[in-house]
Amino acid sequence: MTVFSLYLHIPFCRHRCAYCDFNTYSGQEDLIPAYVEALCNEIRQVGRTAPNRLPVHTLYFGGGTPSLLPAEAIGLILETCRASFEVLPDAEISLEANPGTLTLEWLQTIRRLGVNRLSLGMQSAHPEDLRLLERQHDFFDVSQTVRWARRAGFENINLDLIYGIPFQTLARWEATLERALGMFPEHLSLYALSIEHATPFYHWVARGLLPPPDDDVAAEMYEKADAMLTQSGYLQYEISNWAIRREGRLWVCQHNLQYWLNEPYLGFGAGAHGFVEHLRTANVRSIRAYIERLQTPAQLPFPLTPATEQTQTIDPLTEMQETMMMGLRLTQEGVSRQRFEQRFHRSIEEVFGPTIASLVNLGLLEWRGERLCLTQRGRLLGNRVFMEFVDISAP
Repeated sequence: MTVFSLYLHIPFCRHRCAYCDFNTYSGQEDLIPAYVEALCNEIRQVGRTAPNRLPVHTLYFGGGTPSLLPAEAIGLILETCRASFEVLPDAEISLEANPGTLTLEWLQTIRRLGVNRLSLGMQSAHPEDLRLLERQHDFFDVSQTVRWARRAGFENINLDLIYGIPFQTLARWEATLERALGMFPEHLSLYALSIEHATPFYHWVARGLLPPPDDDVAAEMYEKADAMLTQSGYLQYEISNWAIRREGRLWVCQHNLQYWLNEPYLGFGAGAHGFVEHLRTANVRSIRAYIERLQTPAQLPFPLTPATEQTQTIDPLTEMQETMMMGLRLTQEGVSRQRFEQRFHRSIEEVFGPTIASLVNLGLLEWRGERLCLTQRGRLLGNRVFMEFVDISAP
């Protein structure tokens, strides 16, 4: 049975951070009620046009800052999802939150409503880093939020961290990791800072006000993190993600696994993307335009809605390439030879044989039984490996 995932984009922020290029907006919180109504309308329309009552095993509130929504709005969105789709009883329901925007009462309420995974944007434990990133919290806010989340009944907490920040030393990065580990999260996501076009960071680097990221320092920080997290019992299951085995389960992010396995998901909200039935969709990015488009019901073919701005049909070769690039991010699982053949009715070697052989010879890929995986060196050069699967003609 094919199971689906739902991504719910909440594009509101109190302040847009200097490094962020996500589809987020500050100063538009007055539009939240109308936006929630539009989001629910979009969910209902897709539910009505779906070929059947789709089974859903993960939901993800991303942003932006979903924790800016009133708890009642979270409840209404979840109620709409449950009415429109077959949300499975054990579904993983994640919500991104910024420390400093939460209260214990709010956390208790959303936990009762069914949210069972919390992802906190910690980023760093040090005020110097947080000021440069223009984050609106400090480490006390993070530790307090984790304490409140535990009291509210959350057993699945992720912390996001950023490394390779200008002027960040290896010692400061180690201290951030130690403080994060001291809160015993089930999951950690570690991202190297990237300078995205049109962000304040981009302009600061271009004007010489900040040094560009140092790839060698970032690689050293990445290796240090892997060593520290492994020593603390965490398993690196994806290039940027670590999970701990606790209470008989490995606390991986099931929603992100849907992306990495290139399985179907529906995207709702301003700027949200989806992938279903060999079709990629992208919604209009503007909050006001999104709200306006969803004010008039329309009977469009599944999975389109009035908010859909772009579509792209994915041909079989492209889907195979994307499956390789995404699947190889999974450091333990990699790409399964059997799963690939069942999905595409062709063997991996038939489609990508010379590319795989070359990358194996370079020490970037290796076969582990029936699974093709990145080597330790390959993890540091992941983008190079992935690009090798792009420039391939149909065999």
